[in-house]
Amino acid sequence: MDAAEPDQTPFAAVSAQTTRLGRLYQSYLDKSTPFTAYRWGSTCALLLLFFVRIVVAQGWYIVCYSLGIYLLNLFLAFLQPKFDPSLTQDEGLEDGDAGNSLPTKQDEEFRPFIRRLPEFKFWHSATRAILISFICTWFSVFNVPVFWPVLVVYFIILFSLTMRRQIQHMIKYRYVPFTFGKASLLYKTTLSLLYQTCLVAVHGKREHSGCKDNSVDR
Repeated sequence: MDAAEPDQTPFAAVSAQTTRLGRLYQSYLDKSTPFTAYRWGSTCALLLLFFVRIVVAQGWYIVCYSLGIYLLNLFLAFLQPKFDPSLTQDEGLEDGDAGNSLPTKQDEEFRPFIRRLPEFKFWHSATRAILISFICTWFSVFNVPVFWPVLVVYFIILFSLTMRRQIQHMIKYRYVPFTFGKASLLYKTTLSLLYQTCLVAVHGKREHSGCKDNSVDR
């Protein structure tokens, strides 16, 4: 008489357990969604603990630099709109996508700002990266000897250039990545004043340069 086959193979048992743990993890993530302040507070505390670890250990600077570059990329994706207005003007949108672009004229209907990277995904990716980086600081294989002031200067330059480009993009296409609820009259008035101030500054600079050119010609 043949022996009875097991109900589950070891691979199937491991797969089922992994699926169960994944669903449990996702349920905790879903429950934490409304608590934005607590989520970011815990992430900042974890980031502070990581910095303390770097300062005390006096090493793993390349891990810290890699984490900074990754967080900067996440932050830029968080500030950028899902549908880039520069691409929509150059290439045009397909049918059905034109309604999702940002308004570029004052008389256009207000549309909510849709981020390229939503806030929750930004938090989740940042927290996971900080946790992985903190774990890496306990392994000497990741402690690559580098001259850390060079990394600091390079990161500051990279941060300044990328943020300057992002701010110029925001001013050019007239959008603000931070909105709270529905658009209010105060928000629209403030945004309009900001645009007018930027335009006056740009036109004044052009007129000033034009006067200089005329004086040189004379």
